Amino acid sequence: MSFGPPPSMYTQSALNAGTQEKRRRRKWLLLPLAAVLVAALGTGGWLLWGGDGGTKTDRPVATGQGRLDVRETVERRPASTTGKMAFRFSVDDMSPGEHYEMPGMWATDKILAKGINKTVIGLSIGTDASPGDERWKLPLDGPICGYTRHVTGENRTAVLFRANDRGGAYCNHVAFFDLDDGREIWETDFPYSKYGDAQGLATGGDDQDTPSVTLAHGTVAVTWGGGTDGYSMDTGRRLWRTTSAGPCQDMGAAGGGALLVRQECWHDNAPADSTDAVTYKARKMDPRTGRVLWTYSAAKGIRDLDIPSAKPAVLAVQAGQIGISEMLSLDDRGRNRATIRLQSGTYVGECSYDDYLAIDDCPTIAVGDGQVFLRSKESGDKANSNWIIGFDLATGNTTKKFDSGTGSLLYPVRMSGGRLLALRQTDDHITPSALVALDPRTGRETPYFYYELPQEAELMTMTEYNDILVEDGRLFFGVKKVDGPAKGRPRWVYLVLGIESNAAK
Repeated sequence: MSFGPPPSMYTQSALNAGTQEKRRRRKWLLLPLAAVLVAALGTGGWLLWGGDGGTKTDRPVATGQGRLDVRETVERRPASTTGKMAFRFSVDDMSPGEHYEMPGMWATDKILAKGINKTVIGLSIGTDASPGDERWKLPLDGPICGYTRHVTGENRTAVLFRANDRGGAYCNHVAFFDLDDGREIWETDFPYSKYGDAQGLATGGDDQDTPSVTLAHGTVAVTWGGGTDGYSMDTGRRLWRTTSAGPCQDMGAAGGGALLVRQECWHDNAPADSTDAVTYKARKMDPRTGRVLWTYSAAKGIRDLDIPSAKPAVLAVQAGQIGISEMLSLDDRGRNRATIRLQSGTYVGECSYDDYLAIDDCPTIAVGDGQVFLRSKESGDKANSNWIIGFDLATGNTTKKFDSGTGSLLYPVRMSGGRLLALRQTDDHITPSALVALDPRTGRETPYFYYELPQEAELMTMTEYNDILVEDGRLFFGVKKVDGPAKGRPRWVYLVLGIESNAAK
């Protein structure tokens, strides 16, 4: 199936405003390129390529949220389950050896924003874009070194960056900006913790403890190893600072409806290779004052701890050699409500593990409606299958189970009100994939729209290496990094693909 002509070339100079003539923008064809009725679905689902402007008639609604809250949008079922391409951002002129980090991806009703090295760019949804087609650019004084997936009710978010031209290569600057117009609201610097070569070094490289950034009501929170700073979303003024005590350091924060800070504590009296050498704590803090409301100390032997949800508080811990082994549900005083064991890999939860510290970026763990939702491991059969299952946060007991059926796989994406949004992925190139809503109360699965990706973009569904985002009725796949081709083998590379219902006008 054709997906149109190759995009224009992607070069480093195209990322720098004013250094190259802007390429002619290519709009999506006004008529679909192809439509395939899949009768076997029995639902009237279509695969449809092409699109118009991509403007939605119905915007997702927030449930009683203000502009300083972290948004929790509720997606509405579209009028048509036919999927069409809503957006593309791609390149085809990278040189061998070129490499671009692409941390962070955010969407509004009009803009898809992506971090690229030391720039955040905004692209108009409904376009076939390449570098040079940006609606706006936010140039930073150094590479992006931290981001948060959270966005406020007025479409603002934050990134960290290294201000290389300000004397030093430390990650110690935070910028808060508007996703709709690319306007920087404010930026400021924060301390860094240089830990040296001592036992328990958090990161290598510049000997700096990796900082993190997140959002909670009215506050941009930054952990930097030696403590945590809270900044006003409106003014950038520092509201508070806490400092780490003794052998503990603040290493990551989870935001959203509440603010939780992870602490790593090193114990010199334990052998360096012992599981007792490092222990973990989770501290709930008041985002406006920095006051510690409670502290949860994880058991000894835990090798890692992430926080998929700050409200309700849910921790993902690694007790074995590889991967998450348990989910811990905490009550409003930080006490353990329930322990959910993943049964040696029967159930799978994944959090982001890369050069950016985002401990609440857990792409296949969804928390809501008093439950945490995980997927099972794949069956491994010739016709693969799995399921998504809910666990009650009060008891740890299983609740609803959603089977993928033979020949497809289900992956949690995020909560949308009381429903779970999930991807139903197929690889037989006959039955289309779909964005679906799963209702934990009834066990019903509702298709939002069906789609199929071009062969060159199929790897974009892998959560370890890509961002997957549902916002304002659209599904986006975006790469986290991109490399140039092998010498003499040019290739067309997708950076972001967006899909929406054909009912969008």
